[in-house]
Amino acid sequence: MRRRARVLIFIGALFIWALSLAGGNALLAQSAGQAAQPAQDPSASELFIINESPLPDTYPRANYEVRFHARGGVPTFHWRLEKGALPPGLKLEEDGLLHGQPEHAGEFQFTVSVRDGSRQAVQKEFILRVLSALSLNWKKEARVNGNRIEGSCEVSNTTPDEIDLTFIVLAVPPNGRAVAIGYQHFPLHRGTIKMELPFGETLPHGGYVVHVDAVGEVAPRNVIYRERLQTPNALQVTVGP
Repeated sequence: MRRRARVLIFIGALFIWALSLAGGNALLAQSAGQAAQPAQDPSASELFIINESPLPDTYPRANYEVRFHARGGVPTFHWRLEKGALPPGLKLEEDGLLHGQPEHAGEFQFTVSVRDGSRQAVQKEFILRVLSALSLNWKKEARVNGNRIEGSCEVSNTTPDEIDLTFIVLAVPPNGRAVAIGYQHFPLHRGTIKMELPFGETLPHGGYVVHVDAVGEVAPRNVIYRERLQTPNALQVTVGP
């Protein structure tokens, strides 16, 4: 009986040892599994610029304001112009505000950067188009027709304002005594595109350089737009006195 009891005690001890060994291995496996888990993805805090290119269009002497925004990173953010040139009249503040009044039309390409509180920095290239507020183009370029010089122009208003427009066409002979061959004064409504303005007049024999001027005023904003066309050479009127 004693021998049998000893065997049973030995078997029980083996069983308990096996259970403890299995539990230890499971704990080791669990610890190993935890250690094998990947570290947190650093891209979750990656810094990037949200704004898309091109930026909203504007036009000369119009108030312009766009704020750059970043996501990720560590506040605070510091903005600066890295490459290229802003439209003359606009300024980029360190807090990301681009503002001012562009001086003239054109397409401008530049690179903006932002740096966060951990000194992480990124850059992005942008395009900003400053559209011609008042456009003036030939529709039918000035030409001689018998003893007349005649033609037509197109004017457009791409601003949100109504423009008080003065349109005048002068034929200038060598002696400088200009003759008006076209004149109109009217409100050019916003959104007007390629409105045709004809001109023409009978002139004495001689050569004339044609000058076309369009002057637009927006009185509430104290803004004046000017556009000019000119024939490259004198037009010769050979019919008439």
